[in-house]
Amino acid sequence: MTLNPRDGYADRAIDAAPGPFGRHLDRCNSARLPGDRKRFRLGSLDVGWVGATIAAALAEKGVADEPEALVLDDPERLPGLARELATAGLFRHRGEAFDVRAVPDGPVLTSIDRGAIPAFGILAEGVHLNGLVDRADGIHLWVGRRADDKLLDPGKLDHLVAGGIAAGHGVRDTLEKEGHEESNLPPELARQAEAVSIISYAMERPEGLRRDRLHCFDLWLPEDFRPHANDGEVAEFILLPLPEIFRLVRDTDRFKFNVNLVLIDLFLRLGLIAPTGSEGVVLSRMLERQLV
Repeated sequence: MTLNPRDGYADRAIDAAPGPFGRHLDRCNSARLPGDRKRFRLGSLDVGWVGATIAAALAEKGVADEPEALVLDDPERLPGLARELATAGLFRHRGEAFDVRAVPDGPVLTSIDRGAIPAFGILAEGVHLNGLVDRADGIHLWVGRRADDKLLDPGKLDHLVAGGIAAGHGVRDTLEKEGHEESNLPPELARQAEAVSIISYAMERPEGLRRDRLHCFDLWLPEDFRPHANDGEVAEFILLPLPEIFRLVRDTDRFKFNVNLVLIDLFLRLGLIAPTGSEGVVLSRMLERQLV
C-alpha cells in the first residue's frame, strides 16, 4: 500500500489545537546552544558540545582546552577517554559503539559508547517505524509498551520498531535488525518499509544533550501480523485505531518523547492535521523535517 491515505480518509481529519502538539516539539527542542556548553572538536571538526564537568574531566586527560573549544587531535583516543569518564561515574557505559561524524552522512571519524553520546553532545541517528494496518474499520497502528525496567522512559508507549544506528551499520540494516529483535518483524516485511522523512531535534535531558536525527518509515502490515518481542525490551504490543493514537498524542504524555514527533509527522502526511493549514505549517517548521 502507498503512503497516501485511503480515498476520503483525509476528509475525516480530527480537529486539533496547536498547543497540545506544540508542547511535544518544544520539549524535544529545549536545548539552547551553546548555553553553558563548549564546543568539542576532533582536530578541526566540530562534533559535539560539552558541559563544564565533562570539559574539566577531558582537560585533566590532556585534551586541549582552547578558548573556543575542547580539541582532541587524535580521534582514536575518544573511545578510551569515554570509557575512562564512564568508569569515573560521569555517565553510564552502555557497551554499544556509535559512529561519530561531524555532519550527517559525513565520513566516520571514530566511535564512542552510546552512553557517552549525550554527555559529549554528539549527533546520534536512529530509525522509527510506523507499523500501520489498513482495516475495514479504519487505519490502525501497532504500538509497544516499553518494559518497566528500561533505563529511558520505562512503561511509555513506543513504536513497533525504533532504535539507534550502531557503529558500522546503516539505516536499512538497522531497521531489519531492530525489527527482528524488538517485534519479530520478518526481514522480508521490513524491506517493504518506505522511507518517509527525517526529523532532527536538540533536547536537554537528565543524561545530557540529545542531538538526534530520526529516519522515519511507514510499513503497511497484513492484518494477520502479530508482533512479539525477542529481546525483552517491550512489555506488550497493542493495535490501536489511528484516531486513538491521535488523541493520546494530543491529550497525554503516554508516548516516549521522540515518538510523539514521528507520530505528528504521520498525522501531517495522512491529513489528520492539515499540512497547509496554519497549525500544520507551524508544526512542519518546528519538526525540522525533511521529507524523503
